[in-house]
Amino acid sequence: MRKILVIAYYWPPAGGPGVQRWLKFVKYLPDFGIEPIVYVPENPSYPLVDEKLVDEVPPSIKILKQPIKEPYGWASLFSKKRTKTISSGIIKEKDPSIIEKVLLWIRGNLFIPDARKFWIKPSISYLAKVVADEGIKTVVTTGPPHSMHLIGLGLKKKYNIQWIADFRDPWTSIGYHKKLRLTQSSQAKHKALEKGVLVKSDKIVVTSQTTKAEFETITPKPIKVITNGFDDQLQPVALDSKFTISHIGSLLTGRNPLGLWEALQNLISENEDFNQGLKIQLAGVVGEEVLQSIKEFGLLDHVEQLGYLSHDKVLETQQKSQLLLLLEIDSIATRGIIPGKLFEYLNAKRPILAIGPKDWEAGQMVEQHHAGTMSLHSDIVTLKNVLLEAFLQYQTGQLVCNSRDVEQYHRKSLTESLAKFI
Repeated sequence: MRKILVIAYYWPPAGGPGVQRWLKFVKYLPDFGIEPIVYVPENPSYPLVDEKLVDEVPPSIKILKQPIKEPYGWASLFSKKRTKTISSGIIKEKDPSIIEKVLLWIRGNLFIPDARKFWIKPSISYLAKVVADEGIKTVVTTGPPHSMHLIGLGLKKKYNIQWIADFRDPWTSIGYHKKLRLTQSSQAKHKALEKGVLVKSDKIVVTSQTTKAEFETITPKPIKVITNGFDDQLQPVALDSKFTISHIGSLLTGRNPLGLWEALQNLISENEDFNQGLKIQLAGVVGEEVLQSIKEFGLLDHVEQLGYLSHDKVLETQQKSQLLLLLEIDSIATRGIIPGKLFEYLNAKRPILAIGPKDWEAGQMVEQHHAGTMSLHSDIVTLKNVLLEAFLQYQTGQLVCNSRDVEQYHRKSLTESLAKFI
């Protein structure tokens, strides 16, 4: 069986979507003749923790760990709450505090490419012996954090290996990159590091066609689109009795769906049945501005904040919901972002309301698979019509999802594509 070395930051007990991709690849790679050896930090600062995911790690997989030094410990001396929210990706759009501005400037300009940069050199030194001893011919790095790619770059310089860089998200074109208060010098460093990884890696894996097209303007190296997916065999559950609209995952301030809140406000004022039946479930971290908007639109009494849910609870919540909400920032830069939750939504087989930018790849996928409807943030008329139609179908027990051709996103099928690319 061919051995590969996988270098990742997010690994159980890390919670959130970042951990799922390689946890599942590692699970299925042995079925295709590949033995993964996984290298992860020993003492990471994960903003979200899900201990139940530890049970999903295949017991036969060799896991290597080394200590990591991260700055979030001393940064929390200034503000533990702000440090945690920034490390989670929750960045205030309006009136950030002085502490938040300082932390963002430090994060963006002193820790390039990211706060895990201090793990790069020790990891290269440690893994050099592993590569030699294990006879590793292929190294895979997955980011963000993009420091993982710089470990791969260091190993590539030392050994005649195949290095594959997996980008779960873009690097310099991702939305939050512009919020880090980068100096021109820091922006140039990020660009140079990104180009170095794209040009010097042997192969590149991305999660969307948009990111592939972006990277093709930088490098001639082979680029393969392998999306995220789903893996769970779901058991039937009863639907919520209320007209439940659920959003799963962090609801960042930039994704605040003001058009949706306005459409819902109009509907509850115009239709008493809708007012009595509506329930909005938010699972995960919610930005302060989002909660303020909900309050301003008079929707607070309809909202249930579930907080962070374990993965099994997420699956149950998705299946029970009448309507699943998929959101993205209204920006050209986010057209290629395909949230990992989309594939679990498809597996849950509940109708999806996708709200995002024009030509959003994820929204197009929702409609291509007949899994729901895509709307722009500002299209209040469409949002009202979709919501009202869904509510009328809910009242008669006919709100269903007849999605098509989604099995291609099963984790085993995706892993087969990865194995062939390796």
